[in-house]
Amino acid sequence: MRDRPLIPPAQERWDRRMETPLTVTALVYLATYAVRILGHGLSEAVLDLCLALTYASWAVFVVDYVVRVRLSGLGLLRFVRHHFLDTVVVILPLLRPLRVVSVYDQVQRRRDRPRLTLYARVMAYAGMTAGLLGFAGALTVYQFEYGAPGATIRTFGDAVWWACATLATVGYGDVTPVTPMGRLTAVGMMGVGLALLGAVTGSFSSWLIQAFTREDEREDGKRPPGDFPGAS
Repeated sequence: MRDRPLIPPAQERWDRRMETPLTVTALVYLATYAVRILGHGLSEAVLDLCLALTYASWAVFVVDYVVRVRLSGLGLLRFVRHHFLDTVVVILPLLRPLRVVSVYDQVQRRRDRPRLTLYARVMAYAGMTAGLLGFAGALTVYQFEYGAPGATIRTFGDAVWWACATLATVGYGDVTPVTPMGRLTAVGMMGVGLALLGAVTGSFSSWLIQAFTREDEREDGKRPPGDFPGAS
């Protein structure tokens, strides 16, 4: 298996410089998209402004992607192969707010010292990812479902309830998507839910085992020689 190519210094500097602006742009994209989906009573001028901001944000993502391809020196096909998630995010900009998780990681690692333990960071990142993806998924499903024939997801509250149940892998079945795009979104949410649940459960279990191991080592260190279980 080939090693992943090193990131050129120019691309690394570009990524560092653009991290915060792209995160702000991602939040603008998500906010304007949400207003367009949920703002049924707003004027056409406001909705047109939101649409313009949405497309402008998407254009920023595309320009950033093109610049990174050029700076990497890999060519388009190799860049897509080694940066598949970045390509998916350009195609599906609703996932772009996940850059907030990356920025949060940089804050935690300020001065090369994480302020949270590894297990706490995994659980915090999983929670942030679930919240962002749940909100984006609820918006997407609501957009395609609320006016569809035979749909059970009629309000945004129904969509949020469905997103929470899907991410938690509960699957009550009281509200379900009926459109092709809604069901495709559901498949993605199921996969994300399983991955996040596994990450949180595994990290919490590892933290418990580590805590119990340290406690046992402290107790063993306090016992006098020959006072251990099984000692004669």
